[in-house]
Amino acid sequence: MYLFALCCSSDASAISFNLDSIAEWGKFPRFCVNTYRWGDKFFNGYDTAYVQSTGYKFNAKLTTESWMDGYKFVLPNDKRVFMRSDPSVSTGIYLTYLAVSAGYDINVSKLFGGVDRSRQRFRFGFNCMLFAAELYTIKNDIGTTIKQFGEKQSGHDLNIPFDAINNYTWGLDAYYFFNHKRYSEAASFNFSRVQRRSQGAFHVGISIYTQKLNFDFGGLPEDLKIQLPENWPDYHYRVNTHNYAIRAGYGYNWVFAKNWVLGVSESPVIGIRKGYVNSDIEKVSLSLYNRAKLSVVWNNNRWFFGTVAKLDIAIVNEKRTTYAGGVLSGEAVLGYRFNLW
Repeated sequence: MYLFALCCSSDASAISFNLDSIAEWGKFPRFCVNTYRWGDKFFNGYDTAYVQSTGYKFNAKLTTESWMDGYKFVLPNDKRVFMRSDPSVSTGIYLTYLAVSAGYDINVSKLFGGVDRSRQRFRFGFNCMLFAAELYTIKNDIGTTIKQFGEKQSGHDLNIPFDAINNYTWGLDAYYFFNHKRYSEAASFNFSRVQRRSQGAFHVGISIYTQKLNFDFGGLPEDLKIQLPENWPDYHYRVNTHNYAIRAGYGYNWVFAKNWVLGVSESPVIGIRKGYVNSDIEKVSLSLYNRAKLSVVWNNNRWFFGTVAKLDIAIVNEKRTTYAGGVLSGEAVLGYRFNLW
């Protein structure tokens, strides 16, 4: 019995996820470990006077997020249309290992009589010291509420449900940080680094996204429809475009107290738009987008807490109409860091 226990103990100790232990398995495992360490130093190297590691590979997070969509049209003859969706609130639990995260969200607003939009928004991000990448989709086919319709100085205080909407956007952004040794976007927006001293950095990269918008105003009362542009076919506003742009901006982390950091990031996205804007004729035009982020983060060794606000706005210009639409979101996160090996 003693011999059996001794053998089991020996086998258990031999199976380890420690990098030094893996490197001892042979030439190929040693090559993989050395490659990993080189890549980690290249992509995640930092000046320890400004940035430090959390010291933990895992973290568990409890999140609460609220977001809503908003759309505005600037029409001829100084007319305006503004609509927004009701806020959606979800809460979830996530487990993260290094850059990989998985979890589940529950739509809390639906439990209290709100709309079910928990599956209408998706984001995936990868963030290291050298660069960041983001993949996202945003969809609204449930509806909004019209708050303004008509002359710029009138038409306010409306509350007209508007469900004839089907909007979908997906995109991919990737951008490089110039001052990546001393500035960490992950410290203020991903909780995977700790900013020790205030520092900022310019960033530049690419943004590729597709917009599909469809607003059907045909079901509105006649006194509203007659205020729409005459060139809108069947009172529709449609956009179906592919966009290729340069994303450039600046981020700054302000360490305003011990264990606290305030992060801000502003990223205009400018490029070309190819596709159809309320017309059957394919055109190439200027593409405009803007991404802004603000966060406040508290770190205390294993524990961390953060609030993150994000605003994404797209602008579409045509001959007689300007459209601006976007998503405003706010998130609160409470997390705990730990190691399993």
